[in-house]
Amino acid sequence: MTNITQEHPEYAANRQIWKQYSDLYAGGEQFRRNAAQYLVRRNKEPSEVYIERLDRVFYENYIGSIIDWYSATLMTREPTISINGSNERGTVFFNNFIRNCDLKGTTLVEFYRRRLGEALVYGSSYLVLDFPRIPGQAKTRAEEDAFGRSRAYLTEYSRADLINWSIDETGQYQWVVLRTSHLANETPRDKMWAKETRWLYYDRETFQLYRQFGDRIDGNNAPIKVAEGQHGLATQHRVPLFHITVDDGLWLMNKCALLQLEHFNKSNALSWALTMGLFATPVVYSDREWNQIVGDSYYIQLAPGDRFGWTEPEGHVFQIAANNLDRLKDEIYRVCYQMNQAGGSQFSTAQSGLSKQRDFGVTNQILKSFGDTVKDSLRDLLDAINIARQDNLTIDLSGLDEFDIGDFTSELDNVHKLLAIGIQSDTLTKEVHKRIALKYLCDVRQDLKNQIAKEIDASKPQ
Repeated sequence: MTNITQEHPEYAANRQIWKQYSDLYAGGEQFRRNAAQYLVRRNKEPSEVYIERLDRVFYENYIGSIIDWYSATLMTREPTISINGSNERGTVFFNNFIRNCDLKGTTLVEFYRRRLGEALVYGSSYLVLDFPRIPGQAKTRAEEDAFGRSRAYLTEYSRADLINWSIDETGQYQWVVLRTSHLANETPRDKMWAKETRWLYYDRETFQLYRQFGDRIDGNNAPIKVAEGQHGLATQHRVPLFHITVDDGLWLMNKCALLQLEHFNKSNALSWALTMGLFATPVVYSDREWNQIVGDSYYIQLAPGDRFGWTEPEGHVFQIAANNLDRLKDEIYRVCYQMNQAGGSQFSTAQSGLSKQRDFGVTNQILKSFGDTVKDSLRDLLDAINIARQDNLTIDLSGLDEFDIGDFTSELDNVHKLLAIGIQSDTLTKEVHKRIALKYLCDVRQDLKNQIAKEIDASKPQ
């Protein structure tokens, strides 16, 4: 890289949009701090009035709840990962990797749940597959495992972290630049905090790490290269950056951002009008000069023929605004394929399992699309690790197609009916047994799942 700080034109064009999407998703105090960017100021509105409106601002965060619902519901039943092969050392590694994929105690399922949630906010989310860089050369595979050099782990990155990239004609990355920053002390003795920024460059074989710490690096504060070498996927000649990307039609934040902003401005305008309506304005009808003070514990004296009263809104526009807010809320849920979650009396009655399946038909299809996206990325990742470690295992991935909308009993009945047909296939019987057993035990440890699958394979069908 001739200039590690250079930004891709697409990144520069969308930086502010991603910041807006982050605020809309997070809500709360993060949104309040940036509310001046979203609360529209009326034409010729006095500054003191606009500042007071900013102080009273609030945000009803529908899209954040919708995105969290999708990412949580998709992972209600964990995907089934079957690891087959004679390499016990590799099997043990994958069991541990599934329980702790980032060396921070995060399970692989939870890691991907967060990645999917971020993809629904930004359109894409990223992760890097890396191996520990430990000094010394391992002579054998056992030494490599003992030193921890073969312990693959994941690091998550947002779309805002990927600042530059190049893609070949097949759609594969030729190189990427990731930028992250945080507050840190350069030494434990420092009392002042400074912003530390890191740039991580990957191509298909090598990596480079650059660092910039406040203004203390050098005179012009340029990033300094602090590490370089080969990365873990150099033998596969591929950039170790993996992604989850959703289609524009399934990019929920992009579909709802403008609706949320319209709802935000109208709900705050209605709230302000209602609040001001609680403080009635005095009106005096008189031909003479008026200089009396009107308020609590005060009185006024009027001449014969003078009139005094109070103004208050009739409320017609308030009702129109309230109806419009309800329509905007319903539209947010509609474009996210979640009309059932919008609330209202039409959805308050109890429903049977079959009715829920029918009502959630479209939502089910969207969840399955998200599940396919996650499985494609996860399958690509596990295959890359398997090849990099040379474990020679067969890794199968299934699931993420049932979301507890139906009843497990109904699924079990379908299995009984399938086996009752009498199809003469021991392989079919074992695969059906494994599928239903691993789905029911989706939250147990991976090594137990592998043991159950082996025992089913070794058994004789009855």
